[in-house]
Amino acid sequence: MKKHLLLLAFALMVSIKCFSQIAFEQGYFINNENQKKDCFIKNVDWRNNPTQFEYKLSQDSKTQKADIQSVKEFGIPGDFKYIRASVNIDRSSDDIRFMSADRSPIFKEEQLFLKVLVEGKASLFIYEDGSLTRFFYKMNDSEIQQLVHKYYRLNKDAVAENHYFRQQLFLDLQCQDISKNDVEGIAYDKKDLERIFVKYNICQDPGYVNLEKKQKRDYLNLTFRPGLNISSLSVKHSDTDAREADFGAKASFRLGVETEYFLPFNKNKWAVMVEPTYQYFKTENVSEPGHASGTVVTAKVDYKSIEIPVGVRYYFYLNNASSIFMNASFIYDINSVNSTIDYSWNNSGMESSLEIRTRNNMAFGAGFKYKNRYSLEARYLTAREVLSNYTQWSSDYKTFSVIIGYTLSN
Repeated sequence: MKKHLLLLAFALMVSIKCFSQIAFEQGYFINNENQKKDCFIKNVDWRNNPTQFEYKLSQDSKTQKADIQSVKEFGIPGDFKYIRASVNIDRSSDDIRFMSADRSPIFKEEQLFLKVLVEGKASLFIYEDGSLTRFFYKMNDSEIQQLVHKYYRLNKDAVAENHYFRQQLFLDLQCQDISKNDVEGIAYDKKDLERIFVKYNICQDPGYVNLEKKQKRDYLNLTFRPGLNISSLSVKHSDTDAREADFGAKASFRLGVETEYFLPFNKNKWAVMVEPTYQYFKTENVSEPGHASGTVVTAKVDYKSIEIPVGVRYYFYLNNASSIFMNASFIYDINSVNSTIDYSWNNSGMESSLEIRTRNNMAFGAGFKYKNRYSLEARYLTAREVLSNYTQWSSDYKTFSVIIGYTLSN
Protein backbone atom coordinates (compact mmCIF):
# COMPACT_ATOMS: atom_id res chain seq x y z
CA MET A 1 0.00 0.00 0.00
CA LYS A 2 2.91 2.39 0.69
CA LYS A 3 4.02 2.00 -2.92
CA HIS A 4 0.52 2.90 -4.05
CA LEU A 5 0.54 6.05 -1.93
CA LEU A 6 3.90 7.04 -3.41
CA LEU A 7 2.44 6.65 -6.89
CA LEU A 8 -0.45 8.95 -5.97
CA ALA A 9 1.97 11.51 -4.52
CA PHE A 10 4.04 11.39 -7.71
CA ALA A 11 0.92 11.95 -9.82
CA LEU A 12 0.08 14.98 -7.69
CA MET A 13 3.51 16.53 -8.24
CA VAL A 14 3.32 15.93 -11.99
CA SER A 15 -0.15 17.51 -12.04
CA ILE A 16 0.98 20.65 -10.23
CA LYS A 17 3.93 21.00 -12.59
CA CYS A 18 1.67 20.69 -15.62
CA PHE A 19 -0.91 23.17 -14.32
CA SER A 20 1.17 26.22 -15.19
CA GLN A 21 1.18 25.22 -18.87
CA ILE A 22 -2.50 25.66 -19.62
CA ALA A 23 -3.83 28.87 -18.11
CA PHE A 24 -3.28 31.61 -20.73
CA GLU A 25 -5.73 32.25 -23.58
CA GLN A 26 -5.89 34.79 -26.39
CA GLY A 27 -7.48 38.01 -25.12
CA TYR A 28 -7.08 41.76 -24.81
CA PHE A 29 -7.27 44.69 -22.43
CA ILE A 30 -7.84 48.43 -22.80
CA ASN A 31 -5.73 50.72 -20.64
CA ASN A 32 -6.48 54.18 -19.26
CA GLU A 33 -5.19 55.77 -22.49
CA ASN A 34 -7.81 53.79 -24.46
CA GLN A 35 -5.08 51.67 -26.05
CA LYS A 36 -6.14 48.11 -26.84
CA LYS A 37 -3.45 45.54 -26.09
CA ASP A 38 -3.71 42.05 -27.53
CA CYS A 39 -2.35 39.52 -25.06
CA PHE A 40 -2.81 36.13 -23.43
CA ILE A 41 -4.88 36.27 -20.25
CA LYS A 42 -4.75 33.73 -17.45
CA ASN A 43 -8.33 32.51 -17.57
CA VAL A 44 -9.36 31.18 -14.17
CA ASP A 45 -13.10 31.64 -14.81
CA TRP A 46 -13.44 33.74 -11.67
CA ARG A 47 -16.16 32.83 -9.19
CA ASN A 48 -15.88 36.34 -7.71
CA ASN A 49 -15.37 39.43 -9.83
CA PRO A 50 -11.62 40.11 -9.94
CA THR A 51 -9.75 43.30 -9.17
CA GLN A 52 -6.67 42.20 -11.15
CA PHE A 53 -5.55 39.61 -13.68
CA GLU A 54 -2.37 38.07 -15.07
CA TYR A 55 -1.39 38.24 -18.72
CA LYS A 56 1.44 37.67 -21.19
CA LEU A 57 2.12 39.70 -24.32
CA SER A 58 3.09 36.43 -26.02
CA GLN A 59 2.98 32.82 -24.92
CA ASP A 60 6.74 32.85 -24.36
CA SER A 61 7.00 36.16 -22.54
CA LYS A 62 7.02 36.72 -18.79
CA THR A 63 3.82 36.94 -16.79
CA GLN A 64 2.62 40.44 -15.87
CA LYS A 65 -0.20 41.77 -13.71
CA ALA A 66 -2.79 44.45 -14.46
CA ASP A 67 -5.39 45.80 -12.07
CA ILE A 68 -8.54 47.86 -11.88
CA GLN A 69 -6.56 51.09 -11.51
CA SER A 70 -4.84 50.72 -14.87
CA VAL A 71 -7.35 48.80 -17.02
CA LYS A 72 -10.77 49.94 -18.27
CA GLU A 73 -11.76 46.68 -19.92
CA PHE A 74 -10.40 43.18 -20.50
CA GLY A 75 -11.71 39.94 -21.94
CA ILE A 76 -11.36 36.77 -23.96
CA PRO A 77 -13.66 36.95 -27.02
CA GLY A 78 -16.42 34.35 -26.92
CA ASP A 79 -15.80 33.64 -23.25
CA PHE A 80 -15.99 36.73 -21.02
CA LYS A 81 -15.67 40.49 -20.85
CA TYR A 82 -15.21 42.76 -17.81
CA ILE A 83 -15.57 46.54 -17.77
CA ARG A 84 -14.49 48.99 -15.11
CA ALA A 85 -17.26 51.16 -13.70
CA SER A 86 -17.87 53.47 -10.77
CA VAL A 87 -21.28 52.45 -9.50
CA ASN A 88 -23.51 52.73 -6.46
CA ILE A 89 -23.80 49.26 -4.94
CA ASP A 90 -25.93 48.01 -2.06
CA ARG A 91 -24.07 45.37 -0.02
CA SER A 92 -26.85 44.72 2.47
CA SER A 93 -26.67 41.23 3.92
CA ASP A 94 -29.17 38.48 3.12
CA ASP A 95 -28.30 36.76 6.42
CA ILE A 96 -31.13 37.40 8.88
CA ARG A 97 -28.58 37.81 11.69
CA PHE A 98 -27.12 40.88 9.99
CA MET A 99 -30.10 41.96 7.90
CA SER A 100 -31.15 45.59 7.82
CA ALA A 101 -34.64 46.64 8.86
CA ASP A 102 -34.53 49.36 6.19
CA ARG A 103 -36.45 48.53 3.01
CA SER A 104 -34.39 50.94 0.91
CA PRO A 105 -30.96 49.99 -0.44
CA ILE A 106 -27.93 51.45 1.31
CA PHE A 107 -25.73 52.58 -1.56
CA LYS A 108 -22.02 53.15 -1.53
CA GLU A 109 -19.99 54.24 -4.54
CA GLU A 110 -17.30 51.76 -5.56
CA GLN A 111 -15.08 51.13 -8.55
CA LEU A 112 -15.63 47.57 -9.77
CA PHE A 113 -14.96 45.24 -12.64
CA LEU A 114 -18.45 44.26 -13.83
CA LYS A 115 -18.90 41.14 -15.96
CA VAL A 116 -20.87 41.68 -19.15
CA LEU A 117 -23.78 39.27 -19.54
CA VAL A 118 -25.76 40.98 -22.31
CA GLU A 119 -24.52 43.85 -24.48
CA GLY A 120 -26.73 46.00 -26.69
CA LYS A 121 -29.14 48.93 -26.45
CA ALA A 122 -29.84 47.51 -23.02
CA SER A 123 -26.81 45.94 -21.36
CA LEU A 124 -26.76 43.67 -18.32
CA PHE A 125 -23.86 43.16 -15.93
CA ILE A 126 -23.20 41.01 -12.87
CA TYR A 127 -21.06 41.48 -9.77
CA GLU A 128 -20.34 38.56 -7.41
CA ASP A 129 -18.41 38.61 -4.18
CA GLY A 130 -18.81 35.52 -1.99
CA SER A 131 -22.52 35.13 -1.27
CA LEU A 132 -23.27 38.61 -2.63
CA THR A 133 -24.75 38.83 -6.14
CA ARG A 134 -25.81 42.14 -7.68
CA PHE A 135 -27.01 42.88 -11.21
CA PHE A 136 -26.47 46.20 -13.00
CA TYR A 137 -27.81 47.58 -16.24
CA LYS A 138 -27.35 50.40 -18.71
CA MET A 139 -29.68 51.84 -21.34
CA ASN A 140 -27.79 53.05 -24.43
CA ASP A 141 -25.23 55.60 -23.18
CA SER A 142 -26.76 56.25 -19.78
CA GLU A 143 -25.05 55.63 -16.44
CA ILE A 144 -24.78 52.08 -15.14
CA GLN A 145 -27.09 51.51 -12.19
CA GLN A 146 -27.93 48.60 -9.94
CA LEU A 147 -31.09 46.58 -10.36
CA VAL A 148 -32.47 46.80 -6.84
CA HIS A 149 -33.46 43.71 -4.93
CA LYS A 150 -33.15 43.60 -1.17
CA TYR A 151 -34.14 41.37 1.72
CA TYR A 152 -35.01 43.27 4.88
CA ARG A 153 -36.18 42.30 8.33
CA LEU A 154 -39.78 42.97 9.40
CA ASN A 155 -39.25 41.61 12.90
CA LYS A 156 -37.18 39.01 14.70
CA ASP A 157 -38.45 36.08 12.63
CA ALA A 158 -40.00 37.61 9.50
CA VAL A 159 -38.25 38.70 6.30
CA ALA A 160 -39.62 40.70 3.37
CA GLU A 161 -38.29 41.56 -0.11
CA ASN A 162 -37.91 44.79 -2.03
CA HIS A 163 -38.52 43.97 -5.71
CA TYR A 164 -37.88 47.45 -7.09
CA PHE A 165 -35.83 45.94 -9.96
CA ARG A 166 -39.11 44.86 -11.58
CA GLN A 167 -40.31 48.46 -11.70
CA GLN A 168 -36.96 49.49 -13.18
CA LEU A 169 -37.33 46.89 -15.92
CA PHE A 170 -40.95 47.81 -16.60
CA LEU A 171 -40.07 51.50 -17.03
CA ASP A 172 -36.90 51.04 -19.10
CA LEU A 173 -37.47 47.87 -21.15
CA GLN A 174 -40.63 49.00 -22.87
CA CYS A 175 -41.24 47.00 -26.01
CA GLN A 176 -44.24 45.46 -27.74
CA ASP A 177 -42.80 41.96 -27.15
CA ILE A 178 -42.43 42.47 -23.40
CA SER A 179 -45.63 42.44 -21.40
CA LYS A 180 -46.32 43.47 -17.81
CA ASN A 181 -46.61 39.79 -16.89
CA ASP A 182 -43.09 39.18 -18.24
CA VAL A 183 -41.73 41.67 -15.74
CA GLU A 184 -43.97 40.95 -12.75
CA GLY A 185 -42.95 37.31 -12.53
CA ILE A 186 -39.23 37.75 -13.19
CA ALA A 187 -36.73 36.49 -10.62
CA TYR A 188 -33.55 38.24 -9.55
CA ASP A 189 -31.28 35.69 -11.17
CA LYS A 190 -28.96 35.45 -14.14
CA LYS A 191 -31.11 33.25 -16.35
CA ASP A 192 -34.31 35.29 -16.07
CA LEU A 193 -32.59 38.65 -16.43
CA GLU A 194 -30.49 37.56 -19.42
CA ARG A 195 -33.62 36.33 -21.14
CA ILE A 196 -35.54 39.60 -20.82
CA PHE A 197 -32.55 41.78 -21.82
CA VAL A 198 -31.93 39.69 -24.93
CA LYS A 199 -35.65 39.84 -25.73
CA TYR A 200 -35.61 43.64 -25.47
CA ASN A 201 -32.56 43.97 -27.72
CA ILE A 202 -34.11 41.71 -30.34
CA CYS A 203 -37.28 43.77 -30.13
CA GLN A 204 -35.26 46.92 -30.84
CA ASP A 205 -33.16 45.26 -33.54
CA PRO A 206 -34.41 41.96 -35.08
CA GLY A 207 -30.86 41.23 -36.26
CA TYR A 208 -29.42 41.53 -32.77
CA VAL A 209 -26.94 38.86 -31.66
CA ASN A 210 -25.53 38.80 -28.15
CA LEU A 211 -21.85 38.65 -29.04
CA GLU A 212 -20.82 38.10 -25.44
CA LYS A 213 -22.88 34.93 -25.09
CA LYS A 214 -20.72 32.23 -23.60
CA GLN A 215 -20.03 29.02 -25.43
CA LYS A 216 -22.22 26.13 -24.31
CA ARG A 217 -20.65 23.91 -21.71
CA ASP A 218 -21.52 20.38 -20.77
CA TYR A 219 -21.81 20.33 -17.01
CA LEU A 220 -22.79 16.68 -16.58
CA ASN A 221 -20.85 13.52 -17.40
CA LEU A 222 -21.99 9.92 -17.07
CA THR A 223 -19.08 7.48 -17.04
CA PHE A 224 -18.94 3.67 -17.08
CA ARG A 225 -16.02 2.67 -14.81
CA PRO A 226 -14.92 -0.97 -14.58
CA GLY A 227 -11.64 -1.79 -12.88
CA LEU A 228 -9.45 -4.03 -10.78
CA ASN A 229 -9.36 -4.02 -6.97
CA ILE A 230 -6.39 -5.32 -5.01
CA SER A 231 -7.84 -5.78 -1.52
CA SER A 232 -6.51 -7.14 1.75
CA LEU A 233 -8.25 -8.12 4.98
CA SER A 234 -7.06 -9.06 8.44
CA VAL A 235 -9.20 -9.76 11.52
CA LYS A 236 -8.32 -10.03 15.21
CA HIS A 237 -10.02 -10.97 18.47
CA SER A 238 -9.10 -9.07 21.63
CA ASP A 239 -9.01 -12.18 23.87
CA THR A 240 -7.51 -14.91 21.71
CA ASP A 241 -5.20 -15.44 18.76
CA ALA A 242 -7.03 -18.62 17.76
CA ARG A 243 -9.33 -16.82 15.37
CA GLU A 244 -6.83 -14.30 14.07
CA ALA A 245 -6.72 -14.42 10.29
CA ASP A 246 -4.79 -12.55 7.64
CA PHE A 247 -6.40 -13.15 4.27
CA GLY A 248 -3.64 -11.33 2.42
CA ALA A 249 -4.12 -9.43 -0.83
CA LYS A 250 -6.43 -10.61 -3.58
CA ALA A 251 -7.43 -9.16 -6.93
CA SER A 252 -11.09 -8.83 -7.82
CA PHE A 253 -13.32 -7.02 -10.32
CA ARG A 254 -15.17 -3.81 -9.54
CA LEU A 255 -17.84 -2.05 -11.60
CA GLY A 256 -19.05 1.52 -11.12
CA VAL A 257 -21.19 4.10 -12.88
CA GLU A 258 -20.18 7.67 -12.09
CA THR A 259 -22.24 10.84 -12.39
CA GLU A 260 -20.00 13.90 -12.46
CA TYR A 261 -21.28 17.48 -12.24
CA PHE A 262 -18.97 20.36 -13.13
CA LEU A 263 -19.33 23.48 -11.01
CA PRO A 264 -20.10 26.51 -13.23
CA PHE A 265 -16.97 28.51 -12.43
CA ASN A 266 -13.16 28.25 -12.43
CA LYS A 267 -13.06 27.01 -16.02
CA ASN A 268 -14.65 23.60 -15.43
CA LYS A 269 -11.86 22.56 -13.10
CA TRP A 270 -13.98 21.61 -10.08
CA ALA A 271 -16.53 18.82 -10.12
CA VAL A 272 -18.55 16.82 -7.65
CA MET A 273 -19.21 13.16 -8.31
CA VAL A 274 -21.04 10.12 -7.03
CA GLU A 275 -20.21 6.59 -8.17
CA PRO A 276 -22.27 3.57 -7.06
CA THR A 277 -19.84 0.67 -7.33
CA TYR A 278 -20.16 -3.09 -6.96
CA GLN A 279 -17.17 -4.78 -5.28
CA TYR A 280 -16.48 -8.15 -3.71
CA PHE A 281 -13.76 -9.97 -1.75
CA LYS A 282 -13.90 -13.76 -1.50
CA THR A 283 -11.06 -15.95 -0.28
CA GLU A 284 -9.98 -18.18 2.61
CA ASN A 285 -7.18 -18.55 5.13
CA VAL A 286 -5.98 -21.87 6.55
CA SER A 287 -3.96 -21.63 9.76
CA GLU A 288 -0.89 -23.74 10.51
CA PRO A 289 -1.72 -26.81 12.69
CA GLY A 290 -1.05 -26.36 16.40
CA HIS A 291 1.95 -28.34 17.77
CA ALA A 292 -0.05 -30.15 20.50
CA SER A 293 -3.54 -30.54 19.14
CA GLY A 294 -2.93 -30.48 15.40
CA THR A 295 -5.92 -28.16 15.07
CA VAL A 296 -6.30 -26.45 11.71
CA VAL A 297 -8.61 -23.45 11.56
CA THR A 298 -10.08 -22.51 8.20
CA ALA A 299 -11.48 -18.99 7.84
CA LYS A 300 -13.48 -18.08 4.77
CA VAL A 301 -14.61 -14.57 3.85
CA ASP A 302 -17.39 -13.74 1.40
CA TYR A 303 -17.88 -9.97 1.30
CA LYS A 304 -19.99 -8.18 -1.31
CA SER A 305 -21.14 -4.59 -1.20
CA ILE A 306 -22.23 -1.51 -3.07
CA GLU A 307 -19.85 1.35 -2.36
CA ILE A 308 -21.13 4.87 -2.94
CA PRO A 309 -18.21 7.33 -3.09
CA VAL A 310 -19.35 10.96 -2.89
CA GLY A 311 -16.57 13.45 -3.46
CA VAL A 312 -14.90 16.33 -5.25
CA ARG A 313 -12.51 16.32 -8.19
CA TYR A 314 -10.05 18.89 -9.52
CA TYR A 315 -8.78 18.94 -13.11
CA PHE A 316 -5.46 20.20 -14.45
CA TYR A 317 -5.97 20.79 -18.18
CA LEU A 318 -2.86 20.03 -20.24
CA ASN A 319 -4.40 20.96 -23.61
CA ASN A 320 -7.76 20.71 -25.38
CA ALA A 321 -7.62 16.92 -25.40
CA SER A 322 -5.86 15.87 -22.20
CA SER A 323 -6.17 16.50 -18.48
CA ILE A 324 -4.93 15.16 -15.17
CA PHE A 325 -7.26 15.00 -12.18
CA MET A 326 -7.27 14.33 -8.46
CA ASN A 327 -10.22 13.47 -6.27
CA ALA A 328 -11.17 12.75 -2.69
CA SER A 329 -14.32 10.89 -1.65
CA PHE A 330 -16.25 9.82 1.39
CA ILE A 331 -17.48 6.25 0.86
CA TYR A 332 -20.81 4.95 2.08
CA ASP A 333 -20.64 1.15 2.06
CA ILE A 334 -23.82 -0.93 1.78
CA ASN A 335 -22.81 -4.56 2.31
CA SER A 336 -24.81 -7.61 1.29
CA VAL A 337 -26.81 -9.31 4.08
CA ASN A 338 -25.09 -12.55 3.08
CA SER A 339 -21.57 -11.22 3.66
CA THR A 340 -19.84 -13.31 6.36
CA ILE A 341 -16.56 -14.55 7.76
CA ASP A 342 -16.93 -18.27 8.56
CA TYR A 343 -14.66 -20.38 10.77
CA SER A 344 -14.33 -24.17 10.95
CA TRP A 345 -12.05 -26.44 13.06
CA ASN A 346 -10.82 -29.67 11.44
CA ASN A 347 -10.65 -31.89 14.53
CA SER A 348 -13.91 -30.94 16.24
CA GLY A 349 -16.37 -30.21 13.49
CA MET A 350 -17.11 -26.86 15.15
CA GLU A 351 -18.15 -23.94 13.03
CA SER A 352 -18.94 -20.28 13.69
CA SER A 353 -19.90 -17.34 11.56
CA LEU A 354 -19.38 -13.57 11.85
CA GLU A 355 -21.80 -11.26 10.08
CA ILE A 356 -20.05 -8.51 8.14
CA ARG A 357 -21.29 -5.02 8.97
CA THR A 358 -19.09 -2.21 7.69
CA ARG A 359 -18.25 1.35 8.52
CA ASN A 360 -17.56 4.14 6.06
CA ASN A 361 -14.12 5.25 4.93
CA MET A 362 -12.29 7.60 2.57
CA ALA A 363 -10.74 7.32 -0.89
CA PHE A 364 -8.09 9.36 -2.71
CA GLY A 365 -7.31 9.09 -6.39
CA ALA A 366 -5.39 10.57 -9.30
CA GLY A 367 -5.78 9.91 -12.99
CA PHE A 368 -5.60 10.95 -16.62
CA LYS A 369 -8.44 11.76 -19.00
CA TYR A 370 -8.30 11.96 -22.79
CA LYS A 371 -10.79 13.80 -25.01
CA ASN A 372 -13.19 13.97 -22.06
CA ARG A 373 -14.11 10.37 -22.84
CA TYR A 374 -11.37 7.90 -21.87
CA SER A 375 -9.86 7.86 -18.40
CA LEU A 376 -7.50 5.89 -16.20
CA GLU A 377 -7.39 6.34 -12.42
CA ALA A 378 -5.38 4.94 -9.51
CA ARG A 379 -7.33 5.10 -6.24
CA TYR A 380 -6.42 4.25 -2.65
CA LEU A 381 -9.17 3.44 -0.13
CA THR A 382 -8.31 3.89 3.53
CA ALA A 383 -8.84 1.12 6.09
CA ARG A 384 -12.44 0.04 6.60
CA GLU A 385 -13.87 -1.79 9.61
CA VAL A 386 -16.00 -4.75 8.46
CA LEU A 387 -16.96 -6.20 11.87
CA SER A 388 -18.55 -3.15 13.43
CA ASN A 389 -21.23 -5.21 15.22
CA TYR A 390 -18.68 -6.98 17.45
CA THR A 391 -16.96 -5.19 20.32
CA GLN A 392 -14.20 -7.78 20.79
CA TRP A 393 -13.34 -8.02 17.12
CA SER A 394 -11.38 -5.62 14.94
CA SER A 395 -10.64 -5.75 11.25
CA ASP A 396 -8.67 -3.93 8.59
CA TYR A 397 -9.94 -3.95 5.00
CA LYS A 398 -7.93 -1.92 2.48
CA THR A 399 -8.17 -1.55 -1.27
CA PHE A 400 -6.08 -0.18 -4.10
CA SER A 401 -7.99 0.23 -7.38
CA VAL A 402 -7.03 0.70 -11.01
CA ILE A 403 -10.07 2.05 -12.86
CA ILE A 404 -10.67 2.62 -16.54
CA GLY A 405 -13.47 4.90 -17.65
CA TYR A 406 -15.59 5.56 -20.71
CA THR A 407 -17.75 8.67 -20.65
CA LEU A 408 -21.12 8.11 -22.29
CA SER A 409 -22.22 11.76 -22.38
CA ASN A 410 -20.05 14.81 -22.83
